[in-house]
Amino acid sequence: MDFGVGLGEGPWGDDGALGAVLGRTADGLGLALPESDGKRCRGAEYVDARNGRRAIVCPPGREHRALLVYLKDNGTPLAWGWTADLVDVVRAAAAWTGGAGLEETRARAPFIRFRPWALVHEREPFGRVELTWRVKLDRVHIPPYDRHPRPHALLAAAYAQPVLRRLMPVNSHFNLWFSTGVEQPWRTRLGYTICPYDEGLYGVRYQGALVTRTETPEEAVAVVVAALPEGLGPAEPRVSGHAP
Repeated sequence: MDFGVGLGEGPWGDDGALGAVLGRTADGLGLALPESDGKRCRGAEYVDARNGRRAIVCPPGREHRALLVYLKDNGTPLAWGWTADLVDVVRAAAAWTGGAGLEETRARAPFIRFRPWALVHEREPFGRVELTWRVKLDRVHIPPYDRHPRPHALLAAAYAQPVLRRLMPVNSHFNLWFSTGVEQPWRTRLGYTICPYDEGLYGVRYQGALVTRTETPEEAVAVVVAALPEGLGPAEPRVSGHAP
């Protein structure tokens, strides 16, 4: 396989090796990258605090002999892509952290991918709850979450219910529960938890105790919806709760 410009079989297990190679590549291209924040020993992470942009570069692994790039905006993952070309990686990171939009970044680095909702959000930002839903639903397309179709099916079934779509979705070890709060959702936890890997079925639980198991995510979601209190409003930034 062609590993692209400068990638080769480099010592990617060495701390700082990838960042050093990317730095030399950027210098050769005459492009400026922000200083790495040093949080990723084997990878590289470039942050521009002025615009909240972050480009994360992960080294090749056993399954993919290419670099994985994530692009985030103020903590929200909006784009990603695999490539074996260091030049493309640098161009993507420089464009994104420099303030380029999604389409402009992809024009400079064609390996970059993003979903239609990300463009919509870029032009007119979603509210916190809707953005959380979109990011979680999108994970089925992004490694390593693309290996887990059952949690995605559960999220899709829950999002199809208007009353749940107004609440904050929260995941823990692929289990799904909901909250009426946005900033501290664990303090306003509401109703049941759905476990997509419960004895091969979709388990509905309350405080760890089994309520029922279903064969489909839609059935599990229906159980959750039926147990919600009446007159439930949308999730809000303030701390407010309802009894399960």
